[in-house]
Amino acid sequence: MRPPLNKDTRLCISLAGRPSNIGTRFHNYLYDQLGLDFVYKAFTTTDIAAAIGGVRALGIRGCSVSMPFKEDVIPLVDTVEPSARAIHSVNTIVNDDGHLTASNTDYIAVQRLIDEHGLDPGDAVLIRGSGGMASAVGAAFRDHGFHSGVVVARNPEAGGALADRLGYDYAVDVGDRTAPIIVNVTPIGMAGGPEEREAAFDEATIAKAHTVFDVVALPSETPLITAAWAAGVDVITGAEVIALQAAEQFERYTGVRPTAAQVSAASAVSRA
Repeated sequence: MRPPLNKDTRLCISLAGRPSNIGTRFHNYLYDQLGLDFVYKAFTTTDIAAAIGGVRALGIRGCSVSMPFKEDVIPLVDTVEPSARAIHSVNTIVNDDGHLTASNTDYIAVQRLIDEHGLDPGDAVLIRGSGGMASAVGAAFRDHGFHSGVVVARNPEAGGALADRLGYDYAVDVGDRTAPIIVNVTPIGMAGGPEEREAAFDEATIAKAHTVFDVVALPSETPLITAAWAAGVDVITGAEVIALQAAEQFERYTGVRPTAAQVSAASAVSRA
């Protein structure tokens, strides 16, 4: 168990337009399990510059950053690591005695999963989505040597711009396109959303892939993941991404790397 709250307890926070309990549960569960004198709290703000100034001035150890602040914080920090610079997007800030270092652990987590699942850079990747997370996923693949890909997005401006940055092709819809690796980075299949019962790719596209990657984390088994399992196709889930990126944050904040079993348990608690 962690020590009782005291004057030396270190604070980590999150800043989001719409705060959730996921990070709060994940980090506080691990502080308890590892006996660390930390506490984690979610916040929102209407003044991101003042909020980051508070992180610096109050000695807040770590700050998770979510939409819509991921780009806005860049000029407010001292050092931007390559993971954030590659996609011009921050999700993690670490405070070392007033020096703020920004990184993007979504990008780092995707690259780790590419390695863990043994994906071949010679394979083409088909990415559906064009938002901030799609940028992180696409850049992680490109920077890991995947130079053949297609970005599919209904918004031609955002989709075309992302495809250009990645050096991939652009398409407005999936159509009859297939690829060995297909990735959903849209809200399709997300619990509580208007398309929660839908899969981002049809059965024919899934059947021709060898890996299906769905970045949606809630539920952990989306309709796309269910369809991939039914087709006997390997999967990477959004639950894996969110757990790995949070573990990366946790280590940066505390200096302690939780075990895979601890991360899995914390992830289950966070999504309960």
